[in-house]
Amino acid sequence: MTDKPRTFPLPLSSVTDKGQKKPGIAGPVATPQTATRNAAHHLAKPVQTSHASPPAYPSHLSLPAHGTGPGPAKPIAAYQGGSMATVAGTPAVKGASARPLSFEPSHPGMARRYAQVPDSVRRAMVARVAKQGVHDQAVLAALGAVPRHMFMDEGLAAQAYVDASLPIGHQQTISQPYIVARMLEVLRHGGELKKVLEIGTGCGYQAAVLSCISQDVYSIERIKPLHELAKANLRPLRIANLRLHYGDGMLGLPQAAPFDGIILAAAGLEVPQALLDQLTIGGRLVAPVGERTQHLELVTRVTRNEWVRQTLEDCHFVPLRAGTI
Repeated sequence: MTDKPRTFPLPLSSVTDKGQKKPGIAGPVATPQTATRNAAHHLAKPVQTSHASPPAYPSHLSLPAHGTGPGPAKPIAAYQGGSMATVAGTPAVKGASARPLSFEPSHPGMARRYAQVPDSVRRAMVARVAKQGVHDQAVLAALGAVPRHMFMDEGLAAQAYVDASLPIGHQQTISQPYIVARMLEVLRHGGELKKVLEIGTGCGYQAAVLSCISQDVYSIERIKPLHELAKANLRPLRIANLRLHYGDGMLGLPQAAPFDGIILAAAGLEVPQALLDQLTIGGRLVAPVGERTQHLELVTRVTRNEWVRQTLEDCHFVPLRAGTI
């Protein structure tokens, strides 16, 4: 349900009113502390794969080409013995350059790490997310195209595709697959995303997924070591339509505005006015809002001075902070 138009920033009472919340589909995203417990819990339970019965994953998910209807998906390229080869059954998604997402390791150890997790595990993750209620085929295809285990510590690679947030250092986490897909589905709203701003690059995983469903992606990280980590993680994927920035995400990126989509990976007590001002008319912003109790919120800009908001399901993210470190 959409509330009546309001001028932002919203007062704290209006974004923490429990009476306006809707029940969510999945459980909350873990905090850094619970993410560490998630990792320990799942390390005791190896990921189960079955070679006799492959996961029920759609084999022809594809993104609409710009200006056209849905078309056949091209497979993601993987590194095998010094050449580029396709991973059977794994859909890739076209970016702004109309080419498949590819993987080019800088050394043999990276190639071994890519092959550390079977493709069937990634397909099973996508099937699970779809079963949880995410139906946007473009988002599911993008989720299946990006190797999540390449964005976290090698010791957690076997747990990369469980439905849990996991630590990436500096008291930050990589969000659980469901919440990434859910937020992108809400942001996309079945339409084409031209220019998107992400607040909180983290390890770079969500930015990579975004690059598969958007013409251009800008991502800001305030923690310098994480900014460098994201650059290192993304470099082998050679994503041409993604630009990383180090800076204060609460200020947005006015030099690249306006954006038709903005997504936040950290929760504030309210949505910063600077970000709302950088939405184009008709643009959508998806963000976690709140402190102890949080919920996802969709904000749509309807006129130059008016925005409407919609409260979605409960969630739990790390806090949104100003400045850089």
